[in-house]
Amino acid sequence: MNSRSLRPLVTVFSLAGIVFAAGYAQQPQTSAPALQTQPQKRSYPAPTNLKVLPKDLTGEQVHEIMEQWEAALGGHCGTCHTPDPKNIGPNGRPRLNFADDSKDEKATARKMYQMVEEINEKYISKIDSSGDPVTCGTCHRGHLGPQPFVPAPEEHDHEHLDTPPHAAVQK
Repeated sequence: MNSRSLRPLVTVFSLAGIVFAAGYAQQPQTSAPALQTQPQKRSYPAPTNLKVLPKDLTGEQVHEIMEQWEAALGGHCGTCHTPDPKNIGPNGRPRLNFADDSKDEKATARKMYQMVEEINEKYISKIDSSGDPVTCGTCHRGHLGPQPFVPAPEEHDHEHLDTPPHAAVQK
């Protein structure tokens, strides 16, 4: 047989090998554990010691609110919550005691939450087309302390440069 007559056979055997290998790769392997395709949903304990948040919130709902506050304030859980040296986590560090009220930051967070709720209820909600409600991020912008307002540089109208600001408004 010459090399020309072998080409179709080589092609057939090559294709058969590919098909066999593909079929073999698709077979489930019983010795290796199956990979989980969906992450397990984390469970959160029922919240305790809620003083300003609604008492009927679930642990998951409180966790979501705390994540929003963390992002708005640029803080972390330990900013307001104290470690519990009697409750050590799997990483060897104390877990946080979320019910403990000993940190001043937690009291401040509660007052600030009440202030934001009051602003939204008493003022923002009464303005037609007021837009988005006030949130922690409105003032904090990702920082623990409120960020000072810095006005954008204005383009000045050159004809009013010699006119006092209050006179220019009255025209």
